[in-house]
Parts: sequence; C-alpha cells; structure tokens
Amino acid sequence: MNNAASPTLASSTSDKTDPQGASRRSAQGTHLRGILYCLAATVSFGLMFPVMSSALTHIDPFTFTSLRYLIAAVVSLVLLRVTEGPDALRLKGEQIALAWFLGSIGFAGFGFLVFLGQQLGGRDGALTTSIMAATQPLLGVLIISITRRVLPPIPTLLLVLLSFCGVALVITKGDIGGLLREPQNYSANGLIVLGMILWLIYTFGAARFVHWSALKYTTMTMVLGLSTIIAINAILVLTDTIVLPGTADALFILPHLLYMSLISSVVGVLCWNLGNRILTPLNGVLFMDVVPITAFTVSAMTGVLPTRVQIIGACITGGALILNNLYLRRRS
Repeated sequence: MNNAASPTLASSTSDKTDPQGASRRSAQGTHLRGILYCLAATVSFGLMFPVMSSALTHIDPFTFTSLRYLIAAVVSLVLLRVTEGPDALRLKGEQIALAWFLGSIGFAGFGFLVFLGQQLGGRDGALTTSIMAATQPLLGVLIISITRRVLPPIPTLLLVLLSFCGVALVITKGDIGGLLREPQNYSANGLIVLGMILWLIYTFGAARFVHWSALKYTTMTMVLGLSTIIAINAILVLTDTIVLPGTADALFILPHLLYMSLISSVVGVLCWNLGNRILTPLNGVLFMDVVPITAFTVSAMTGVLPTRVQIIGACITGGALILNNLYLRRRS
C-alpha cells in the first residue's frame, strides 16, 4: 500500500518544490490538446471530400447542402443553449444583417460552389478539392493584401505562386496543356476556388463579432445563412433546374448526410476553433496539410489512385504552406 502510493506522494511533493515544472507540464498538456483538436478537425475535413464523391452520384449539391446545414443548425442551437444559456440565443444590438451576409457566403457559397465544382470534376474531384483546401491560408494572404492595398512580402508571393503550381500538377496530372484542350475544367476548378475564397471571407468576418464565442458565431451565422440556402434550393426546384432525390437515393445518402452534418459541420468546426484558440492560427494552419493527405488516402482505398505527379503536386503545395509559416514566424 505504501509503495503504491509513493509515486503520487513524490509527484505531489515535487510539484510543490518545483512550481515551474508543474506549470510547464500543464502547458505541455494544453498544447497537446490543441494539436489533437486541430488534427481531429482536419481529418474530418479531409474525409469530407471522398464522402461527398459518393453522395453526389445520388443527389445534387444544393439539396444536400440544405439538408446538411438544417441538421447541423439544429444541433448547434441545442449545443449553444446548453453550454452558454438562453441569453446566448438573443441577438439584441448585434449586426444581424452582417451575420446573415457572412453566413450566406460562408455556408451557402462554400457548400454550393465547392461541391458543385467537385461534382463537375468527376472521379478526381475529391483529390482536386482537397488540395485546393490546403491553399486557403495562402489565399488568405492575398485577400488581406488586396483589402489592405498592401503587397504581400516577396517570399510569400513566390510561395503562393509555388503552391498554385502544385495545384496545377494535381488538376492536370502533369499535363498542363490539358487545361487548354479541355476548357470545361476551368468552370469546375473556378467554382472550387471561388467557394474557398468565400469561406475565407466568412472566417475573417468573425473578427467583427468580438463579443461572440466561436460557437455562437458559428451557430448564429449558420442559422441565418440557412435561410439563403433553403431559398436558393427552393428556386432551383421550382424552376426544374434540379430534381429532389427519390426514396432510394435519400436512404443511400443518409450515412453521408449524418457524417457531413454532425461530424464535419459540428464536431469538426468546433475542434478547429478550439485548436486554433490554443495553438494560434499561425500554428493551426499547418494542419491544413492533413486535409489532402486524408483525402488522398481514402480515395486510394476506394480505388481512385493519385498519380505520382499528383502526389508531387500535393507535396509542393504543402511545402509552400510550411515554408510560408516559417517565414512569417521569423519575420514577426
């Protein structure tokens, strides 16, 4: 009994005599949690694109996005009410119009454009979309530079160009001339890039709501943006642009829908926000490299094997992201 208790007693005594050591261990534990949060989030994001490849063969991206965020919004509202109380659901004195706009471009814009582009991209759509997701931090640099009317540092600008060279290799499988011979690829890839840019604007918009927690910002903008999602979807159905899925298709996509709404939209986004709060965005963005790695791995398991050139392109894009992160660290 005494021998079994001695390690605990020794540890307690050590913590009292060495408070700096205890503080260091606590900081390491917090840092580890931040890493696990970001890792869980980016893995869930990476799985999102192969999951959608299967779902998009049975349903259009507009109806799927409506169902996805309808479920996610209800779950997020319940979670917000439980964790922050009834006052968290009130919007008195808040910028409701801005929250609606950001929710519309973030959830409707991203959900519609990115997955429509992925659907148009065919079998390789998941691989292309996932590698484009890894360029978001570098796209963010360009957006900030444009809005502030300040050119980014030359090394960052060169690394942005390098990252897009990597994306070009993934898209074309090394056949750059294929973009000229098959111009329809421009529309699919252009939709994906535009959707990513809208998501970045939504992300930057969080800074305008300093009194909201990350959970409240996500929940309220999602609920408000859901009105835009449903309105656009209804117009497309009424004009016969899209057709609602039948019973068999609805049953087929049910597991995909549950994953996208509960795991990717609720758990993934919450883990991402928690992880970045601990590690800071400068460190958190490095985990975006996990997105294409996860997507490439799952796609390979389902029979869509990336070529050697595509893998090289993914590594180039990931390397550009890491090098830019290191450069920004030294610069600051």
